[in-house]
Amino acid sequence: MDVARDISAGEKVEGELDIFISRRHDKRVAEQGERVQEELWRASERRDAEQRREENRAAWCEYHRAAAERARRTLEELIARHEAAAQTLEADTREGDAA
Repeated sequence: MDVARDISAGEKVEGELDIFISRRHDKRVAEQGERVQEELWRASERRDAEQRREENRAAWCEYHRAAAERARRTLEELIARHEAAAQTLEADTREGDAA
């Protein structure tokens, strides 16, 4: 059995409901501002972002301290090698003068 139905009245009501809901929402936002939950969420996001920044800052600080220590050890070893080479050359020069 084929029954044709007129759905235009239902679509019209649905459109009116959408308009009504939108207007109520806009009015509430204008009068009350943001919802409390959304503001709490935003505050939570700000705290989380600050905590991530602090953790990153601490990690970079540790990285630079470790890099400075590695450079210090490398340079001290390099300095010691150059001083030893200079002393060897000085000793060779003195031995050459004594001969």
